[in-house]
Amino acid sequence: MIRRQGRLAGMETSCRKVIVVSIVCLGILAGSALAQGELRFCLRSEPKTFDPLKVEDDASAAIRYLAGGVLLRMNRQTQALEPELAESWKVSKDGKQITFKLRTGISFSDGTPFSAEDVAYTVQQLMDPALHSPTGDAFRSGPGSVETKIISPGQISITFPSPVAGLDRQFDQVAILSAHSAKKEMAVLGPFMVADYKPGSTVLLKRNPNYWKSDAQGRKLPYLDSIRLDIQPNRDVEMLRFKRNEIDLINSLDSEYFDKLAATSPQLVHDAGPSLDSEQMWFNEVAKAPLPDYKKKWFRSATFRRAISGAINREDLSRVVFRGHAQPAVGPVSPANKFWFNSKLKAEGHSPDAALRALQGEGFHLENGALKDLEGNPVVFSIITNSGNKYRERMATMIQEDLQKIGIHVNVVTLDFPSLIERMTQTFDYEAILLGLTNVGLDPNEQMNVWLSSSENHQWNPQEKAPETAWEAEIDKLMRAQASSADSKKRKESFDRVQEIAVEQAPFIYLVNRNALSAVAATVQGSSPVILAPQTYWNVERLSVRDVKVASGPGY
Repeated sequence: MIRRQGRLAGMETSCRKVIVVSIVCLGILAGSALAQGELRFCLRSEPKTFDPLKVEDDASAAIRYLAGGVLLRMNRQTQALEPELAESWKVSKDGKQITFKLRTGISFSDGTPFSAEDVAYTVQQLMDPALHSPTGDAFRSGPGSVETKIISPGQISITFPSPVAGLDRQFDQVAILSAHSAKKEMAVLGPFMVADYKPGSTVLLKRNPNYWKSDAQGRKLPYLDSIRLDIQPNRDVEMLRFKRNEIDLINSLDSEYFDKLAATSPQLVHDAGPSLDSEQMWFNEVAKAPLPDYKKKWFRSATFRRAISGAINREDLSRVVFRGHAQPAVGPVSPANKFWFNSKLKAEGHSPDAALRALQGEGFHLENGALKDLEGNPVVFSIITNSGNKYRERMATMIQEDLQKIGIHVNVVTLDFPSLIERMTQTFDYEAILLGLTNVGLDPNEQMNVWLSSSENHQWNPQEKAPETAWEAEIDKLMRAQASSADSKKRKESFDRVQEIAVEQAPFIYLVNRNALSAVAATVQGSSPVILAPQTYWNVERLSVRDVKVASGPGY
């Protein structure tokens, strides 16, 4: 009996070992399975650059977010700043210096070691005036050069000539470059790296084998093997591909498709509420633009711009074009940005009669139903927007109808995005443009590249050698003042005034703030859409895709 019990006990112990081993193996397999799969979604335009310091378009910003390793990252859900490549940091009381303690044992995607030298190199490149980095503009709070001091391979201090408000938060957009890699900007520290690029077709990202993060169970991040970004400007095609399960998410969903998808598959759609993003139009105020002088005179008149703004029915745009999933815009800051929004400002009411009276006060007059200027030139101009973007095309058509009511004839022109960007930034061969502005962060410093008159993204008149108007000079002064102050109350006062000037002068005519609408396939695990970009894949390193074969797409 004793032996038999011993044999049974031994068998029981062996069984326990087998079970334990099996569980461990299953855990390993589960972890392995989790760390597989390809996430697929669309970029709506060609990326202009893979250099993270030169990013100024949405497609390039998406790739920077997926591939770029940053010292600090703002959590898009909690809006708290979190350590990344830097395990700790300290900002001086005067807001001029930040010191980082870096993580050790990290390598770039090509195996090149990461150290303080790379941070120093990146900062010097970022702040080089010859580079005209839009990201670097957020740090330009005053004249002078930036100093970097390498204290040790794992510690560095960066000193700016003037205080930079919210200094640590600005590093959320600064992807670190390698000072030594032969691959230059293609050597990355983020969770993914660019593996293949077919212009006009696809950008393929592969998991960075040297990525430094692991999850709480010790599994290497990211979970995904790859991300396939198809370049597809047509939103109809994008939605069709989502329904066919050919892509896994739509980061920004059209309101029309949101409602259609919500009717059949409500579990796939997400409305996170009013976003930070705006739709806006502006007139060409560039002195060297190939336009008639009389049109330049119109476009450079604040009265003309304000009258156009007042003649546009924003409530109709929100209700008709966006099916109620948008709010009339107030100004350069969305009310969703609760701290920085100037609550004294209100959305401009639709007042075509007042708009016409304002224009008549400037010498414009109606003649047989057509508005003409003081010299008898009919008021005719074209609005350009990007082809394939149905809601912008509808907005342009509705604006055309609104302005016709006060005698202004508008031609609506759609162009492919590269052609539009060329006209906007190189040839300046346009009269008015209708586009959107994507706000990545909350802090006004992240709009420095729009409001500084010397900036490339000062769209109505970029890269002014000196401010060409008194109000632009005032905005320059205010933006630099808020950027160099450590007092949040004083910063708020300065930026409130910037918002007031923007409404008074209307260099941008703000139209609507869209709600943050998205769609995520049921096969995507770990997604939690938010208001801040990138809404659906902000936590991409922890997303996974279940390989589930289905006969038909969602909603069918």
